[in-house]
Amino acid sequence: MIREIENKDYEKIYELGKELHENFKSLYPLDKITQTDYIHLLVYEKNEEIVGFLTYTELHNTVDILDLVVDALHRRKKIATALIDYMITNINPTSTIYLEVSVENQAAIDLYEKFGFVKIHTRKKYYGTEDAYVMERVSENE
Repeated sequence: MIREIENKDYEKIYELGKELHENFKSLYPLDKITQTDYIHLLVYEKNEEIVGFLTYTELHNTVDILDLVVDALHRRKKIATALIDYMITNINPTSTIYLEVSVENQAAIDLYEKFGFVKIHTRKKYYGTEDAYVMERVSENE
């Protein structure tokens, strides 16, 4: 089941977020983030356990995917696909979507390309020593 984050989810999100940033909890104060109108955090819940989440911003006709995390034990089970599909279905259909992904993360690049994302730029040393691709998905209405 995919749904918006609830207060009871914070600790699990912080735990999963450590896969992105060791200090995820201090970088992402969920109590403040969830009070904004333009930041959204979707959780994927399986058997009453959160196994993944997607964070994105939506301003005007621009959506930025900030984070997409799936618990290591639940990868390759279409959870990331479901989260992205849910987001795309629920945003303004004229929006352009952007994201950054490590050039080394081929599995994620392949996933994004399946959704119609294309590489538009490379950011050198975006992840410390690793470069990142900026990817874009233009709305289907253009």
